[in-house]
Amino acid sequence: MNEDYLANVRPTARQISWQSMEMYGFIHFGMNTMTDREWGLGHEDPKLFNPDNLDVDQWLDALQSAGMTGVILTCKHHDGFCLWPSKYTKHTIAYSPYKNGKGDIVREVSESACRHNMKFGVYLSPWDRTESSYGTGKIYNDFYINQLVELLTHYGPIFSVWLDGACGEGENGKTQTYDWQRIYSTIRALQPDAVISVCGPDVRWCGNEAGHARSNEWSVLPTELRSAELTSSKSQQSDDGKFSRKFASTDEDLGSRKALANYEGDFAWYPAEVDTSIRKGWFHHDNEDNNVRSSDELFDIWCQSVGGNSTLLLNVPPTRHGLLADSDVKILKELGDKIRKFHERELRDPEALSIQVLSTNAYEGNPKYLIDRKQGTALSSSKPIDFRMVFTEPTDIDGLVIEEDISKGQHVETAEIHIVDESGVNHHVSDVHAIGYRKILRFDTIRAVSLTVKITSIRQYVALQSCYPLVAQDE
Repeated sequence: MNEDYLANVRPTARQISWQSMEMYGFIHFGMNTMTDREWGLGHEDPKLFNPDNLDVDQWLDALQSAGMTGVILTCKHHDGFCLWPSKYTKHTIAYSPYKNGKGDIVREVSESACRHNMKFGVYLSPWDRTESSYGTGKIYNDFYINQLVELLTHYGPIFSVWLDGACGEGENGKTQTYDWQRIYSTIRALQPDAVISVCGPDVRWCGNEAGHARSNEWSVLPTELRSAELTSSKSQQSDDGKFSRKFASTDEDLGSRKALANYEGDFAWYPAEVDTSIRKGWFHHDNEDNNVRSSDELFDIWCQSVGGNSTLLLNVPPTRHGLLADSDVKILKELGDKIRKFHERELRDPEALSIQVLSTNAYEGNPKYLIDRKQGTALSSSKPIDFRMVFTEPTDIDGLVIEEDISKGQHVETAEIHIVDESGVNHHVSDVHAIGYRKILRFDTIRAVSLTVKITSIRQYVALQSCYPLVAQDE
């Protein structure tokens, strides 16, 4: 393991911008919504697509109420039906009854996102079960690039191009070898600020679709993990209900010193995105209306993902009528309320606590800036450092948030959190591994007089952006 190399890997500007979005929505909507399927078979009659009460502003209102900052739309799923009037196929919204064939839901969503001051992203399935050229090589790759260009040139700024790795058979019984490098170069040329997600070099699939986030998530990883989703044999090919991907990106430990001990290759900044659905399925099904995840469960997922050096992509599927279900809207509002209350508990008042560095190692910056809201490095050192927060008066706290300045990389390997209560008893409340963009620590309420962060192991140096306690919630 080349530790100098490891410590100096940095994110790109587009990756930093993406990570700061924290949570954004996934909208699975299309022909599958009308046919009550998760995976369409292709060649469905476009006349089946006719949502009678579609309101994309209702979608974006609900996502925004949860605190989401963007939305990704399934512009085309595996069945091949396009939610925009593509010039390259007749399996599109232009041949449906919706708005008498004049509709363009991609445009409607992108424009609504703009009105809501939210970012817009696209999902374009490489697998197409309708297109006859699928499986023919360059002819199909030309077709796919043409559709990609339509999406990247007609709908304003795109923050994410979400590429699924599914590679099943077409109607001719053949599979397709996707031209990934051509796809990437097209995206870079037309939307240079967009991250390329999952089957791409910028954002990594977390390894599951259940909302599970690793307890220790590293963003600096072996470069070959970027290729883990690209191999057809390792991609989803049949909807048999038993599918699970089994390769390195599902490992629980991807980037610790132990995991990398015998690795001599290159490294890349390859951060994780946790994707999951508010329901069991990705598309809406009436029989799941009474089985929507609770806001408590979603809040825990938010804490573990956004608070675990990842982002959260939460799917909320509209009904066949074109509206989000009332139950889903209600849960999103509750989730947003919980996140807003979480932020209200952040103790960032310099009148309420003081911060001092305890270690004798040299450092740069001022520890008092750890509790302000400015971006950038507040405290840095080439050696492990300890610092203590002293409360002006005993304060009930039940959590701590620590953030590195990821523009400088990810460096903290281990740290300890100690709290002294009003009786003078020291509590070792947490051992921390891998911080990155943000680490949210939650623990039982303690009436604290001081809190000490001991950074015990780093990769060459440490650059902290923020550290602040959470005032305990009133029961």
